[in-house]
Amino acid sequence: MLKINGKQCDYAGMTISEILELEHYEKFRVAVERNQEIIPKAQYDSVHVQDQDQLEIVSFVGGG
Repeated sequence: MLKINGKQCDYAGMTISEILELEHYEKFRVAVERNQEIIPKAQYDSVHVQDQDQLEIVSFVGGG
């Protein structure tokens, strides 16, 4: 199990891109931190999360 924004999830072995899709996030409108390290967007397709990882996903919201 890993944690995403404090919630236990069973996504170990998946890429960040796969997780963002499953959790209904737009890949280009978020920032992702894994174990207190920011992951560059260019690596979302290649970084696989592991058991016990902790992800924080922050969405950007525009408005006027």
